Amino acid sequence: MSRNLNKLFNYSLLKISLIPLMLWIISSLVFILLRVAPGDPVDAILGSGANEFSREMLRNKLGLNESLINQYFSYINDILHLNFGLSLSTQEKVLNIILKSLPASLELGFFSIISAMLIGFPLGFLGLRNKGKKTDYFVRIFGIVSYAIPPFWGAMVTQLLFSVYLNISPIGGRFPIFQQQPQITGFIVLDSILSNNIVALKDGLYHLALPSITLGFLLSGIFSRSLRVNLDKSLKSDYVNAAFCRGISRKKIIINHALPNALLPIVTISGLTIATLAGGTLLFEVTFSWPGIALRLHEAISQRDYTLVQGIVIFTSLLIVSLNLFVDILIAYLDPRIDY
Repeated sequence: MSRNLNKLFNYSLLKISLIPLMLWIISSLVFILLRVAPGDPVDAILGSGANEFSREMLRNKLGLNESLINQYFSYINDILHLNFGLSLSTQEKVLNIILKSLPASLELGFFSIISAMLIGFPLGFLGLRNKGKKTDYFVRIFGIVSYAIPPFWGAMVTQLLFSVYLNISPIGGRFPIFQQQPQITGFIVLDSILSNNIVALKDGLYHLALPSITLGFLLSGIFSRSLRVNLDKSLKSDYVNAAFCRGISRKKIIINHALPNALLPIVTISGLTIATLAGGTLLFEVTFSWPGIALRLHEAISQRDYTLVQGIVIFTSLLIVSLNLFVDILIAYLDPRIDY
């Protein structure tokens, strides 16, 4: 046991040691791509009609007149000191903007994953129970179709159906504009519970329901297909056949033997899916006007806000890398078959 823990500790150290290298590569790529992209942040801030004196003053203030190599080293030095700078468009600290926007994305992602599991897992069990029948084929097709639908298109369809035609859900936003939002942690549902504000809780869930269920529906095919495939594989294994031979009931075999092994790959998929949500819901948040970190990134790109784009991308990359590290270590701990 002690030897396995030592191996796991060494494996974890190796994984952690790669994080600075990955973040340096990502940071450098972001710096280069933003500098070669067309457009001028000075024009985005002052407009193309500004006089040359004002433009030069702003360039000096932002450090854009320095050489690229000096800008790069200054940029890396700031990142090492966790200083993401000020937003070019609002002059607010980038880190503050990120921390204010992050809870909205995390809340949407959390409830979307819960919705995906509540939809996907029962369908996966249903498909396996009716293996080779019409229900099984329906579950398989559902998994492929739901995963293939572009998130922004799915968002627009549900908005048209439930918000425009049926008028049973708000078309966008996170909370009613003219109501005071509870401010404790930044998570509306949690803050409403902590402050015992039932009205705010209802309003928060009312706005959260459509985007989270829509995104959960689009992700549910991954979980249904993964559970069906891995559980079917586990049920065909030798240890399950041995359990059948001992007269153990099918229900106990599935719950105690097959399901735990089938869930191990799903832990990996869940981690990767959450990581995808952290950086891949850009158009989804824009469609629903959801004030999360992806919407802030979209606004920063359109305004040519170098510092805000850099800060969001690096922070999100750190989040994704840390989450993948946690999943890798968790899988290595749970699955003794993994050689690390």
